[in-house]
Amino acid sequence: MSYFESVPTENGLNKLPANPCKLLDLNFLNLAGSETYQGNSGEREVLAVILGGKGSFTVNGRSFVNIGGRANVFAGKPHSVYIPRGAEYEIVANGRLQVGLCSAPSDLETEPYVINPEQVTSGVWGAANFSRNFHQILTATSQPELPAARLIVGETYTPSGNWSTYPPHKHEVEDLPREAYHEEMYFFKVNPGDGFGLTRFYNSEVDTGYIVRDNTILMMPNGYHTVASAPGYTTYYLWFLAGNHRVQAVVEDANVGWVSKTVPMLRELGH
Repeated sequence: MSYFESVPTENGLNKLPANPCKLLDLNFLNLAGSETYQGNSGEREVLAVILGGKGSFTVNGRSFVNIGGRANVFAGKPHSVYIPRGAEYEIVANGRLQVGLCSAPSDLETEPYVINPEQVTSGVWGAANFSRNFHQILTATSQPELPAARLIVGETYTPSGNWSTYPPHKHEVEDLPREAYHEEMYFFKVNPGDGFGLTRFYNSEVDTGYIVRDNTILMMPNGYHTVASAPGYTTYYLWFLAGNHRVQAVVEDANVGWVSKTVPMLRELGH
């Protein structure tokens, strides 16, 4: 089973070469000039996260004009467009446009909407050399006014030499409030683009590491996961989850979970 792949970035719509997840999917849309893509969401909800550039969206006849603004994922908070199930939609590029189309099955009947940068919450998780910066784009806890059936979406930036999603955690068993079942994907970018990072993924069947490069993806139907940036480089990942609901609860690896208890002390020390 393939858990890690390079995502094609050809002009137009790019699909994943393989996908072990049952709920989640990602398509990478790469348009130039005034190129157009037309699609139908079918039985899935889609969050179109603008990775770079601007575009105009028409969803079930509703127009959202000139959405976007950041040049790339390292240049500010994103604009996103929520596309509900059963929607005909069109995306027209205004210059070069790159969009991550995150999707999951949905039975929610709702209207499309735009998530602007000012609606995206941000902050820092962790401390010291396992601190990282996050954007929460579509989460039940931070934006209850933005309806979604399953999708939970955000972005994380791991600074040079730091670790992220550390201690490693999993969310594969429905056992609330201790743990919630969610599949997850990490779509990576690296700055500068010739750099790299590392990710470790492990479950009952596999314990392995992968080299994170620009436009790679880690797909996690289960298992523990963590990420590290090589010195001199920042790794970004668009993370998105889907399960039976949108309540999040994770279990850390018991062998290293004690590290979480050091966060308050490290922050008091200014780390």
